Amino acid sequence: MTKSQLARGDGRPSRRERVREATLSEIKAIARRHLVDHGAAGVSLRAIAREMGMTAPGLYRYVSGIDSLLILITADMFTELADAVAEADASVPDRETDLRILTSLRAFRSWAVAHPAEFATMFGPRARLDPEADPAPAMEAGRRFGATFYTLFDRLLSEERFPLPDGDRITPELARELRAFADSCGFSAPHIPVEAIMVLSSCWVRLYGVVCMEVFQHLDFVMQDMEPLFESELQNLLAGLGVRYRPPENSTPVTIGTPP
Repeated sequence: MTKSQLARGDGRPSRRERVREATLSEIKAIARRHLVDHGAAGVSLRAIAREMGMTAPGLYRYVSGIDSLLILITADMFTELADAVAEADASVPDRETDLRILTSLRAFRSWAVAHPAEFATMFGPRARLDPEADPAPAMEAGRRFGATFYTLFDRLLSEERFPLPDGDRITPELARELRAFADSCGFSAPHIPVEAIMVLSSCWVRLYGVVCMEVFQHLDFVMQDMEPLFESELQNLLAGLGVRYRPPENSTPVTIGTPP
């Protein structure tokens, strides 16, 4: 709650606050459109200000710089993706863990394929940020995106659905990086062993890799439809987690190398 809201005691934003929020929303909407059309490098405060009928310095009343603006729209995109995954997860009864996992992962792929420019900004190589820019909003939104998957993975872990790898084969250097991965993704908890983080990271790398190849059209020269490959990888991967695979409705999946 802002100071003006506290002063009024009614909890409602003031007119000035509503105007400011509306202006910031417009700035972010234009920035995202420019990102989709031209990539992150094509987003500039000057172009946004010109479209809004403002001066570029005037935008600094709303954002501290281009990096801060990109962080804000990245946070919005992660929130949108998290909402899509959460909505898909909520469409399945809570007790049906296996189907919830399948539905949530398919929702992730569907959103990514429909939003390639946004996906590239969210998950692509990180640009060097201005030291004054605070990445916390994007990081927090990213953790919320992963929360559904971590909750479901934790349920599989608690049910002992899959065997953990030999911890002696995880070097101290790898263990350190795995812990850093878990910390940054919000999957750290005292009861989660590094071996489980190893399984989770391997699953993420595998499925994320397939989605990346589809989004960035890396296999367009040999495949017209990537969904069968995604479904095959999904089936193979989840079999190792003790998750029962079900094909999408109204489809006949093509499996490749599926274990008996």
